[in-house]
Amino acid sequence: MPGSVDEIFRRAKEGKALFIDRNALSPDYVPEALPFRDAQTKAVAEVLAPVLHGSKPSNLLLYGKTGTGKTAVARYVLSRLKKEADGGSLIVAYINTRLANTEYRALAELGQAIDVQIPFTGLSIGEVVGRVFKEIQLKKSHVVLVMDEIDYLVKTFGDGILYEFTRSSEKLSPGFLSLVGISNDLKFKEGLDPRVLSSLSEEELVFPPYTVEELKGILTERARVAFRPSAASAAAINLCAAMAGSEHGDARRAIDLLRIAGEVAEREGLKEIDDSCIRRASDKMEHDRVEEAIRSLPVQNKAILLATSKFEGTNTGELYLAYNSLCKKCGLETLTQRRVSGILAELDLMGLVEASVVSKGRRGRTKRIRLLIGSEALAKTLSEDTTFAGLF
Repeated sequence: MPGSVDEIFRRAKEGKALFIDRNALSPDYVPEALPFRDAQTKAVAEVLAPVLHGSKPSNLLLYGKTGTGKTAVARYVLSRLKKEADGGSLIVAYINTRLANTEYRALAELGQAIDVQIPFTGLSIGEVVGRVFKEIQLKKSHVVLVMDEIDYLVKTFGDGILYEFTRSSEKLSPGFLSLVGISNDLKFKEGLDPRVLSSLSEEELVFPPYTVEELKGILTERARVAFRPSAASAAAINLCAAMAGSEHGDARRAIDLLRIAGEVAEREGLKEIDDSCIRRASDKMEHDRVEEAIRSLPVQNKAILLATSKFEGTNTGELYLAYNSLCKKCGLETLTQRRVSGILAELDLMGLVEASVVSKGRRGRTKRIRLLIGSEALAKTLSEDTTFAGLF
């Protein structure tokens, strides 16, 4: 074992690492140019440009499947907007609502962006909103707030915060707050309050999936920054693009695949990424995908999944009792049994549980529920969520 560790360190010292800038393949990286997204970049810039002469921009919604460049375009435009404004009254805030995980934390992040200190806990949502609005009004701030994965916030907590934001003009004057929402779900607006919907959907922009040829171009540019010369051949890039292109043109998956393949090759002391490295990287990503699917679930879906793991094979009624008990332990609001059955059907479609109807003869039919994923993987992923961490 010591020899293998020494070899890793020796290889790093001798410059045999394949990466020059690993950050170029990270999800947070904002490149100098965004290939194949010129039209979307210009459209977002045109909507937000009025803020530079003190006018409130329209609210904007960016739609598209995962990996279509929505977040990259938003961050790219915002970085240049901040540079052009050069300070002044403009404040740009970016919140990933899934990472924030709760309404309170999302508001706390907004507070931090506008220099309002919100305590970690202890205030009502109304009090936090009031403090944020008061600060914007007093400083006459022009705030552009990007809410990434806005559909997660709405599905999990409802549209209360969005209602406050979209109806805030009078409370904030002479300052203002403009929203840029980013969503993977084209249907998330269906459950919004009509008053929120009319204000939120002032401008909309749909991002199409990338083609395989476009993915090749994106990967070629990223590889040029990320790797040493010749580490990522055209053949390796083509294979990554082809594998990701088969999954609805997901650039994020293509970039992750190239990064993990590079890490595999580097660990083995190879001079370049070969097909074998990419195949193994793909297998690893498939293994991690289940964990990612669990991680991306709304908190109520996670609770139902956890209840299922603890009471495997029970019918819906018994599962509901287990779910009810779990909600009390975690401080979650309890959904109706009908809604729980609906979420079970969603988890069934995702392949995380099996909820099949079985006949009981004269006693009618019932639903048998079975977890389809490993309990170890479930526990590992749910323990990352502060709502359930205490249970593990």
